[in-house]
Amino acid sequence: MTLRVPVKPELLVWAMRRSGRMPEELAGRFKKLGDWLEGRVQPTLKQLEDFARATHTPVGYFFLFEPPEEVFPIPDFRTMPEARHGLTSADLLETIYICQERQAWYREFARLYSEPRVAFVGSATLQDDPEGVAARMRKQFGFDIEARFRMATWTEALRQFIGLAEDAGVLVMVSGIVGSNTHRPLDVSEFRGIALADDLAPLVFINGRDSKAGQMFTLAHELAHLWLGASGVSDSDARVLPNERIERWCNVVAAEFLAPLEAVRENLVRGEPLPTTLERLARHFKVSTLVILRRLFDAGWIDRETLDNAWRKELQRLKRFTPKGNEGNFYNTLGAHVGKRFARAVIVSTLEGQTPFTEAFRLLGVRKSRTLFELAQRLEGPA
Repeated sequence: MTLRVPVKPELLVWAMRRSGRMPEELAGRFKKLGDWLEGRVQPTLKQLEDFARATHTPVGYFFLFEPPEEVFPIPDFRTMPEARHGLTSADLLETIYICQERQAWYREFARLYSEPRVAFVGSATLQDDPEGVAARMRKQFGFDIEARFRMATWTEALRQFIGLAEDAGVLVMVSGIVGSNTHRPLDVSEFRGIALADDLAPLVFINGRDSKAGQMFTLAHELAHLWLGASGVSDSDARVLPNERIERWCNVVAAEFLAPLEAVRENLVRGEPLPTTLERLARHFKVSTLVILRRLFDAGWIDRETLDNAWRKELQRLKRFTPKGNEGNFYNTLGAHVGKRFARAVIVSTLEGQTPFTEAFRLLGVRKSRTLFELAQRLEGPA
């Protein structure tokens, strides 16, 4: 006789909603799904385990009396209505847990190797002038506007920005998937960035599904979070200054850091068509045209109606350029996903016998020692 599990239908529905999977999407894989949801038939233990994998749900949850209330692990600063009022996805929760695990590991590594604390974490308050903090950030990183202007692409500018942040002691991770699972893409409409403030292991995660220019703004925004010492998840949007005080402050700092208002004003040309201005200044500052739109509004160059209309048009145009997957060299991609600073630390600790290879594989998302050694060779150089 086949053993069946008396799982409550509402738990199955909760698991599907949490994973973003619809019943019709899973019906081909689970032929009796409709009967399970109606309570007419119960799944076998093997079927339930398969359903748990398909919905990225710990199988133990299906033995509860009702769906659990999952506590969001860090402050939630998201301001978009779809993010604030929807059910938090398993993809976002697992991404936060992965970041927390990596940060905890690196914190112990930093203590063991007597790494210096990162002085700027928590050095600012909401009472500080955002323009002044942005100036301090530019001085800290040396992210020169003219140097950015000479760079050929946004990718090159973003790579340098990440490198400067990591040189300053920040763990920067960029990925468009959950962990190393290429079948679980992250949704940029749910979140854009995560900041985990800690003066030994400050960490920033950037949703790699966003455009390179969008990632530039997210990195600046999350670094502003670190300056405040405020951990959280964000969906930073340059158009609005949200009611949430911390997000409002971080947005202003990020915009001023990337495109100082005075520098924007100096580069304006009377009579130039708006699309031309957007493209020219976006190339100059290596930010998105959306950030430039916001800066033009801040400078009094365009009014609110022009901002809103142009914003909608730019959003539609930019959707064509949103990354659809993770392309490029495997080792370069892996280095970006976990961050070069973090990867170097794991490799050093493993080769010195402090970290078991199995733990290193899990932390880096690899399966073979050969991959680890190849990554080590490619990451040779100063941390």
